[in-house]
Amino acid sequence: MTFNITNQFGFNTLKTCRRQLACLVFLLTCLPAFAPAQVATADKFTMANGFEASLVYKVPKGQGSWVSLTTDSKGRLIACDQYGAIYRITMTDGKADVVALDLNLGAAQGLLCAFDSLYVMSTGIKNGKYKCEPGLYRVQDTDGDDNYNKVEHLQKIQGRGEHGAHAIVLSPDKKSLFICAGNMTGLPPLAGSKQPSVWQEDQVIKSFPDPRGHATGLRAPGGWICKCDPEGKNFELFANGFRNAYDIAFDPNGELFTYDSDMEWDIGLPWYRSTRVCHAVSGAEFGWRTGSGKWPAYYADSVAPILDVGPGSPTGVTFGTGAKFPAKYQNAFFISDWSYGAIYAVSLKPNGASFTATKERFCAAPALPVTDIVVNSTDGNIYFTIGGRRAESALYCVKYIGDDSTAPANYPAPTKLAIERKKLEADHTPDADIDFESTVQALNSDDRSIRYAARIALENQSVKNSSANWADGINALPTQTKLEIATALARVAPTMQTKTVATLSRLDFAALSNPQKLHLIRTYGLVICRVDAIEAATKEAIQKLEANFPTGDQFIDYELSRLLVAADSPTIVAKLMPIFKKQTTQEPQVATAWTLSEAKVGWTLDLHRDFFQTMLDNANSRGGNSFAGYVTNIRENAISKLSDENAKQLSGLLARRPEKADPYAELKARPMVKAWTVADLLPADESAYKGRDLENGKKMFAVATCYKCHRIKRDGGVVGPDLTTAGRRFGSKDLLEAIVEPSKAISDQYEAQKFLMEDGRVIVGRVVNLFGSKYAVQPDMADPSTIIRIEVDAIEESAASKVSPMPNGLLDTLTKEEILDLLAYMRSTAEEQKK
Repeated sequence: MTFNITNQFGFNTLKTCRRQLACLVFLLTCLPAFAPAQVATADKFTMANGFEASLVYKVPKGQGSWVSLTTDSKGRLIACDQYGAIYRITMTDGKADVVALDLNLGAAQGLLCAFDSLYVMSTGIKNGKYKCEPGLYRVQDTDGDDNYNKVEHLQKIQGRGEHGAHAIVLSPDKKSLFICAGNMTGLPPLAGSKQPSVWQEDQVIKSFPDPRGHATGLRAPGGWICKCDPEGKNFELFANGFRNAYDIAFDPNGELFTYDSDMEWDIGLPWYRSTRVCHAVSGAEFGWRTGSGKWPAYYADSVAPILDVGPGSPTGVTFGTGAKFPAKYQNAFFISDWSYGAIYAVSLKPNGASFTATKERFCAAPALPVTDIVVNSTDGNIYFTIGGRRAESALYCVKYIGDDSTAPANYPAPTKLAIERKKLEADHTPDADIDFESTVQALNSDDRSIRYAARIALENQSVKNSSANWADGINALPTQTKLEIATALARVAPTMQTKTVATLSRLDFAALSNPQKLHLIRTYGLVICRVDAIEAATKEAIQKLEANFPTGDQFIDYELSRLLVAADSPTIVAKLMPIFKKQTTQEPQVATAWTLSEAKVGWTLDLHRDFFQTMLDNANSRGGNSFAGYVTNIRENAISKLSDENAKQLSGLLARRPEKADPYAELKARPMVKAWTVADLLPADESAYKGRDLENGKKMFAVATCYKCHRIKRDGGVVGPDLTTAGRRFGSKDLLEAIVEPSKAISDQYEAQKFLMEDGRVIVGRVVNLFGSKYAVQPDMADPSTIIRIEVDAIEESAASKVSPMPNGLLDTLTKEEILDLLAYMRSTAEEQKK
């Protein structure tokens, strides 16, 4: 094949040659089917078996970019532009008739038809045709002509744009409204709260604000869910501690769920929390705090998510109730990811008083920014919108066309423990006439959700004025009950520090289970967070725990070291420094550096030298946009605690700056062993994994840079799939193929796109965000902070890449024995998870 390198003007141009070469490379390395960038058509979708998605309506620019969706009593759809009008869509023979509602109202991120009204949650519009204040509105048709003509502003709710107030849904008893809002939204005046209004930051050591300025100054309770009456009055706080949940939905049993967002700038940091499905129980606290202060899921005074989904941008959610789908999907919780262009079907499985959950990719396409999703019970289909941030917008319909039955499905009945939890939740009010004996007994339940519900019920009662003082007789109670009551006292009765600490100090740390050890440490932390002055006896009790350090459990040691630093332990720095120097993955490295940077006592010049040298050695770790800023601030925090003499002695070391390094440099520095194939490594039978060196396998997991993208046992990156259970889910051959031949089978969830640009560039990466007419493309999963922005109109062709984002040859510098150790380690973590 030859190239014509002479352009239409007769000039021999290198640019033209490069462009044609790029075209050839693009064609040779992409799938056969490719098309210009556009609103996704049916052939672009990856669907669950038996389903099809069809484009119903392409929203013209004059109608904006739709971000909210609901249905009315006649089965019509109502949608709203993020910055403009509200539209009613009537479907006739698959075609959409779209009419703008004649209202001086818009910019809705939540819509609901209920109580013969349209409820609108507006972010507010200051300019243009549709001028309105932010907050909750009720719109009615008062003359019966099928047109809304009355607008009432029920409640002003002040928020900031996309982190403001969002969805409105009808309560299960159809008597109230439930509303969710992001973390930049102030609470409306409250008539009540399911948990006592005693929320605080509760940081045992100083937390750092986001170095790029995001959400600085925001404090608890974070994002929230409130209940109110149809008139928009009597707001009651139901749950809080979310980052930015956009939508909420009730299952057929009246259980409330949401899909909360991550802070993608935190990727690679120990406080990063992925997007998560949350069971929003009464009085729930999910622990969002600004900056580095986000709570881990194991904190006993919080509610844990039921599913970590990974990076993304959560938008609309709904249950499949009323859909003409197979039973599995009628009972599914559908969640939307705006960033990665996907709708997941989440299957919920009752687990005690709460649930466990698994997800499957239900509907996906490249650059599909899903904003909202509803089931239209009139035709039994799902409808969803794409758009947001002035991106091209459209309305789609998902139908089931398979052969399985779509008869109405039975939803699983509540478990006995769920019924018990609901009974306890009925007492989540200060004026409840509670049965103290049975409530205290519930604190010793094996079920975390039962214990949480019981503790919130007790916290709502006054310790001093209740008819039965539930803090009395604490020392005669079971260990778990003591821990729960001590947590309650630390939260609602901080003046009882002496009594709380006396209770905790009598517990034998070594005899506690790991969750109880974490609970004990957290409760000591709550005590010192919520008092003006830490009593000497409290410090002494905490410092006695140092005899148990280190325990060998990463998270217990992390929490215990923070507590000991807060209690001014004189020897914890010397014990923690050898651990810091040996850590091989960046999340524990940053966590330990943060802890040490807050230590005020126990330092020597040599320990300080080791600290700053280790920080320098670890300086080429990568993460989200805020990663480098946080690490810099941790280092500066440590420098601020140096004496003048030590600062002078270490001036040379402190002046050094890290050189930019290849993230695979350590791996490449190892000598080549062999270009391994699956056949070379596949063991004859399972006996090859017996008696392997699991510690070396864990080390090889780090050497092969697996941690940069993958998580295992709650440690490592999040941009690739979690591998904790991979050793159980996949056989040896499949596991080896995924590592040795990563491009053989690429999950569409991690598939990159190739874009051929008008200027001849070929850009490869995942579309992770949209800004009007631009895509934000992440070219390197190992470096989430690197983003390339491309103009959609400048894309000539796009196609799925046939090359995996995971590099080839990651095992080629490892010996066969080292590789078998690595595989044995992965299998062992799967077995631990199973147990």
